[in-house]
Amino acid sequence: MNRVSLPHASTTADAVGPTTAAFCGLCGEPSDGGTGPASDVHHRCRERLAMEPPRYCATCRRRMKVQVTPLGWSAECSRHGVLAP
Repeated sequence: MNRVSLPHASTTADAVGPTTAAFCGLCGEPSDGGTGPASDVHHRCRERLAMEPPRYCATCRRRMKVQVTPLGWSAECSRHGVLAP
């Protein structure tokens, strides 16, 4: 079985930016939109995302494959490619 990889890599700013994110990167729930104050739940998510990698794709809500190393982290969405810090 041959596996073909598509070249759509994106950056964290593209997929997890506060103005473009449709879903929370930590809990996967719908985002607050980023323009107004965050709800209590997503306020805690934003605090945790400052220290942890995102677990859900902010564009499509799919669970991502996350790899944490001593030097950083990387996360990969099956539809949107690799996200990096």
